[in-house]
Amino acid sequence: MNSKLCSEAPDIQLFDPETMKNPYPAYKKLRDEAPIFYEPGMNVHVVTRYELLREIMKDTETYSSKFDDFMENVQQAAFQGLSEKSQDRLMEIHQQMIPIPPTMLTLDRPEHTQYRSLVAKLFTAGQVAQSQVNVQSVIDEKIAGFEGAISIDFMERFAFPVPLRIIGDRLGIPPEERAFFNEAATAAAATLKLSHVEPDELIRRTELGLELQRLLVSLIEERRIEPREDMITILANSKLEEETRHLTDGEIIGILNQFLVAGHETTTSSFGWGMLLLCQNPGVQDEIRGDPKLIKTFVEEALRLEAPVQGLPRRVTRETQLGGYDLKEGDLVMARFGAANRDERQFENPDGLNVHRQKPGLQMAFGSGVHHCIGAPLARQELNLGWFSLLESMRNIRLDDSFPSPEAEPSFILRNLPVLNVQFDKIRAS
Repeated sequence: MNSKLCSEAPDIQLFDPETMKNPYPAYKKLRDEAPIFYEPGMNVHVVTRYELLREIMKDTETYSSKFDDFMENVQQAAFQGLSEKSQDRLMEIHQQMIPIPPTMLTLDRPEHTQYRSLVAKLFTAGQVAQSQVNVQSVIDEKIAGFEGAISIDFMERFAFPVPLRIIGDRLGIPPEERAFFNEAATAAAATLKLSHVEPDELIRRTELGLELQRLLVSLIEERRIEPREDMITILANSKLEEETRHLTDGEIIGILNQFLVAGHETTTSSFGWGMLLLCQNPGVQDEIRGDPKLIKTFVEEALRLEAPVQGLPRRVTRETQLGGYDLKEGDLVMARFGAANRDERQFENPDGLNVHRQKPGLQMAFGSGVHHCIGAPLARQELNLGWFSLLESMRNIRLDDSFPSPEAEPSFILRNLPVLNVQFDKIRAS
């Protein structure tokens, strides 16, 4: 029998678009009254308390990452709601695409370990240190473009282009392909939001996905003949140790797609929410300016308060109990990182920004356990360097009241701000 707290769940439509724009009151109600809550519309058991998420992340034998069919079912449901003409066009595009097998995100050990150990060489301390000069150069270039402005859309001018440029450099995208790559990479990340889109936009994103595959395959083939110092070269020429074979094009594209989200969409989101937090807490701007230690804590707090990945599913492999709640084999649990990061049982004053918080790295925005985001060191590097430089250059950052209040895009998995108009007083002279 499931616990009383969970069986008497409050009437909350967690995945209603309006709730997703600001899920935090709903998260708190669920943490207090139904920390594990069955959502019939999505057929998932939603988990919102920090200690329960930690248990899920640690017990990978009971809570499997093989949830490909969940993602496929959500996408299939959207597909069924389209007109026959739209369905035919999408089928035509998909038939031309390379099938993408599971790699890191949707695999368990030992298969997961094979892929993760292969790409770990991209994220050593040496690799992170090597990238600092390029990251700083991109940041400086974008900030220099603010000079003379009194109001900007921060997302358009900085939060979107900086991570895109950096991930493009790391992959090895040629300069002449950058404009297309930026558009296609943004579309690829958008598909993982699992939010409603109009049929024409869905077709456009799928067409871009096909063209992006073709670009990546051509670059993979080139790097096998003429290796360079980039991510595509490493993946194109590496072997799975236990199978002593090179990765297939589909495996490489699958890994690169994950990096596009981890290295672009989530970092973009973190910059956006961090800027909004600074606008809402103006005293913090002067407090942390020029102080790398406080900026580091601010970055962790921004990640905690607004987790770019709000949640991911896990599949239950055997009959078990989680916090006294019965689960059976085949059930899906949805670990909501965005809820756990504001759990008052773990964090004092969880809804407040505290740049002096002890152990701020306990936040779960990058996941936990064996699936902890492998690119987290690079994301933190971008965020720490970015905020140091932004605060050195800008003063009295505030929301531009001539525009509507910023609002999150309703999304099932990812959480982002599409637009953030801000004003500021000063840009450092170049």
